[in-house]
Amino acid sequence: MRIRPGTLLAFAAIGLLLAACDSAVEQEAPSEVAEPQAVAPAPPQDAAEATLPESHPRRSLYWGDTHLHTSYSPDAFLMQNRTADPDTAYRFAKGLPVIHPYHRARIQIGTPLDFLVVSDHAEFMGVVPKILQGDPLVTGTPTGKRYQEMAAAGKELEVFGELIAQVNGVVPVNPDLNSPEVSRTVWGEIMDAADRHDDPGSFTAFMGWEWSSTPNGANLHRVIVMREGRETGDQFIPFSSLDSDKPEDLWKWLENTSQATGAHLLAIPHNSNISQGLMFPLQDSPGNPLTPEYAEQRMKWEPIVEMTQIKGDSETHPLLSPTDEFADYETYDHLIAVEGAESQFVFTDAFLGQLTPEQRELIESDIERVAKVGDYARGALIRGLVVEAVIGTNPYKFGMIGSTDSHTAMSSAEEDNFQGKMALDSTPESKSEDIIPGTPGWDMGAAGLVGVWAEENTRASLFDAMQRKEVYATTGPRIQVRFFGGWDFRQGDELGAGAARVGYQKGVPMGGDLTSPPESGAPTFLVTALKDPVDANLDRIQIVKGWVDEEGLPSEKVFEVAWSDGRTPGADGKLPPVGNTVDIQTGGYANSIGDAQLLAVWTDPEFDPSKLALYYARVIQIPTPRHTLFDAIALGIDPAETGHPPTIQERAYTSPIWYTP
Repeated sequence: MRIRPGTLLAFAAIGLLLAACDSAVEQEAPSEVAEPQAVAPAPPQDAAEATLPESHPRRSLYWGDTHLHTSYSPDAFLMQNRTADPDTAYRFAKGLPVIHPYHRARIQIGTPLDFLVVSDHAEFMGVVPKILQGDPLVTGTPTGKRYQEMAAAGKELEVFGELIAQVNGVVPVNPDLNSPEVSRTVWGEIMDAADRHDDPGSFTAFMGWEWSSTPNGANLHRVIVMREGRETGDQFIPFSSLDSDKPEDLWKWLENTSQATGAHLLAIPHNSNISQGLMFPLQDSPGNPLTPEYAEQRMKWEPIVEMTQIKGDSETHPLLSPTDEFADYETYDHLIAVEGAESQFVFTDAFLGQLTPEQRELIESDIERVAKVGDYARGALIRGLVVEAVIGTNPYKFGMIGSTDSHTAMSSAEEDNFQGKMALDSTPESKSEDIIPGTPGWDMGAAGLVGVWAEENTRASLFDAMQRKEVYATTGPRIQVRFFGGWDFRQGDELGAGAARVGYQKGVPMGGDLTSPPESGAPTFLVTALKDPVDANLDRIQIVKGWVDEEGLPSEKVFEVAWSDGRTPGADGKLPPVGNTVDIQTGGYANSIGDAQLLAVWTDPEFDPSKLALYYARVIQIPTPRHTLFDAIALGIDPAETGHPPTIQERAYTSPIWYTP
């Protein structure tokens, strides 16, 4: 789709801002329903499949966590993770038993991971442990000595408050502890641990860190991942938000460092749900309207987004998708509190000057909804299409992943084995207490993981898969999902062991692009989902479509494409619930409902070849116990006392496939 040459960016601004308003209108109609795809034994290859070339990518599924903190992160250490270091993190991820840093019990992951990124905060990395250890690198400074005395007097939370105030930009950065010498020493220890545990073909240990920009409480955090090892990492010190809290400066540093050292780097935004509308903005950090250069830089360095984790799910929000019955999932409403700070969601005069008085009035009348579009992945993906229609480049063409953001050094995304966000909230009794004021541990979710389709379990292969966005998110369960888009998939292509070969030969995988449609016809999508072998059955597969309508405005729709148990949609077009087998008294459930596998070939019934569009698959599990139900049973209390429903429907989200006219 192309907007008339005389149309200004201002014309599209109102559509960008009010993406949710238009999508709500679009979803007045019931979700589109296709015929359910029955699960059948794999048939022999038919003639059409047999004629396909043999060569195609031989990619396997690898599971990992790209966002994990250890005792080297100051907030983790001060929240009672005193002993679980990077070495502990890798041993736990590999499946070895370890000692929990708070309650000191022996714990073990249920199913080992294939890869891990230890991503401790670059801001004051390793400083707090060194203070308490009496390391003269830090205690030899006036601030370090003062903090050592405060900690000895039991004022550790006051130390934490002073450090966080600097990270949040409330007070100036204290140069005593922002020391290159300290940072280089700790970065070397982190790299040593990664190289010790990296075992190509068996387990991958990436080197990385977190850039934790939080200007006045707006979460703009990114995890940085490097493809190479210590030989490359020794050539730089991790860039932190103390160097700059602006994403544009981070991208510039990544560019310069990559050119100078040969490092392959990428940045992964996380927790857009608490960004105050700034993670996926309409203006850059100085307040200028977005440009093609901004979009190109962002997509060069940020090809994927962590959109589900312990601090909530960032796919969408009921306010943005009011007719999506699965929109209100693990919604996390706790902003990062900064005393005296005002909302960061403010438009500059440069941006507002493009709008008419009527447009400005409309924006100001619905500012909450406007801000949330910049907080959630679905709204951002569709916003990106509108930006592309106006400036020619999409700044939000990202793949989607999940990870934990655990600060215990334990990648614990299992509901029945969740070790908390911080070490401090790792027991049923401590989870009832606030981690920070107003935020009890029970508000955290046991999530998430990233699935990567790659040729082999190595740093290079996994990193390359992340760059091409052949990755997807789950909220914890290891649901195996394939998602391909093309122009000539047909019924039966999804069946049998050759479905992936057909997918690669006839189309593109998740993260890919569709162009050049046939004169007649619509895109077809092949999607398969297989349950986690040790978890629950599947309820349904949905395809979420986002597009730009004839007026240049964003729209969305959820389509049911495959479901379990032979259900029949009601008169309103909606599927009846799959049921719920969870026993509230014991925490058990039965796989007597749902299916172990769901498959579909689906064709978009509303395709318009002139309009930009994107599609991603969402796979929903049957209801299972939330970790708070296990706590309530253990404590002998009513599950309602935890403030959360006893059951949830966990899910997987694929990276999108984009269509460009």
